[in-house]
Amino acid sequence: MYKVTKEIHFCYGHRLLDYEGRCAHPHGHNGKIEIELGAETLDGRGMVYDFGDIKEIIHKWVDHQLDHRMILRKGDPLVKALKDLGEPYFEMEENPTAESLARLVYDYAKSKKLPINKVIFWETTSSSAAYSGC
Repeated sequence: MYKVTKEIHFCYGHRLLDYEGRCAHPHGHNGKIEIELGAETLDGRGMVYDFGDIKEIIHKWVDHQLDHRMILRKGDPLVKALKDLGEPYFEMEENPTAESLARLVYDYAKSKKLPINKVIFWETTSSSAAYSGC
């Protein structure tokens, strides 16, 4: 199988509800997403998928939906405060952990018909979570 990987870097804030520890408080990260696409055969150009097309689809979505936003679980009281202040935020059904963010990006890529194998979401330079849909 052929595989290609595209990295996307972005900044975000979050906090975890129902969690005891430092991550229960609003804080920020410089995140990195690794998107792995795969195919058994190459297309007519000799590619699994064009890196520019991956950037256009995924990076553009990350820039508009996640970059420089607070990512919060639905029901978090901060949502109302941010909304009232006109501040950018993104709501998720579950806590915005590295695991759930990896799945969020994976599901978006799949919805765009990309031949997605795996997403690795780096919360810090030494901590990551992966989702492969299997």
